[in-house]
Amino acid sequence: MTCDDTAFTQDERDAIYRAIRERRDMRHFKPDPVEPAVLARLLEAAHCAPSVGLMQPWRFIRIRDAELRQQLAELVDLERQCTARALGEREEEFLRLKVEGVRECGELLVAALMDGREGHVFGRRTLPEMDLASVACAIQNLWLAARAEGLGMGWVSLFDPEALAALLEMPPGSQPVALLCLGHVDAFYTRPMLVEEGWAEPRPLEELLFTDGWGR
Repeated sequence: MTCDDTAFTQDERDAIYRAIRERRDMRHFKPDPVEPAVLARLLEAAHCAPSVGLMQPWRFIRIRDAELRQQLAELVDLERQCTARALGEREEEFLRLKVEGVRECGELLVAALMDGREGHVFGRRTLPEMDLASVACAIQNLWLAARAEGLGMGWVSLFDPEALAALLEMPPGSQPVALLCLGHVDAFYTRPMLVEEGWAEPRPLEELLFTDGWGR
C-alpha cells in the first residue's frame, strides 16, 4: 500500500473538518429512536479510539429500562441543584440553563472506566489519568461520528459518580465518566449553547498556544 492509497480526497478532508466544527454539546432532543445499525456504527467508531498501552479502558452501558433512566435523571437533577448552589451569585442564571436531555433523548449511554486499571502500567506509570484520557477519546469519536450521521449528542457530567456506580451495580474500581444523551434533533446549535445563552465565551487559539515554554 502506498501513501496515495491511504490519502483522503479533498471532499473527505472537508467532511472531517466540518464534523469537528459543527459538533455541538446538545441538550434538546426528539424522542425518536436511533436505528440499531446506526448505533452499532457509532459504538464501533468509539471503539476505534486510541488508548494508552492499548488497554481500551472504556465500557459503555446502554440504558433501556425506563425506570432506570428516570433514576439517572433524578441523580442529575440533584447534582444540578448542588452545582447551582456552589456557583453562588450565578445560581439563578445557571438554573435557567437546560443542561441535559436525559429524559428526552432517543438513546442514553453511560461511558465508564473499567475496573482493574492498576494492572496496566504501560503509559500510566507517571500519568495514571491517561486511562481517563483514553475514554475521552472514545467519547469524542462517538460524538463526531454522531454529528456525521446527523444525530446530536450531549455529554452530561452532573452526577455523583459513587451514587451512579451503585445504581448500575458497577464493580469496585470502575468509575462512571459520562452520561451520553444521543438522538435526533430538530436543529443543531449554530454556536455552542453556552455561548448562545450568554454563559461563557470561547477563547481564541492564539491565547492558548505557546512556543518552547509556558506562556511564550
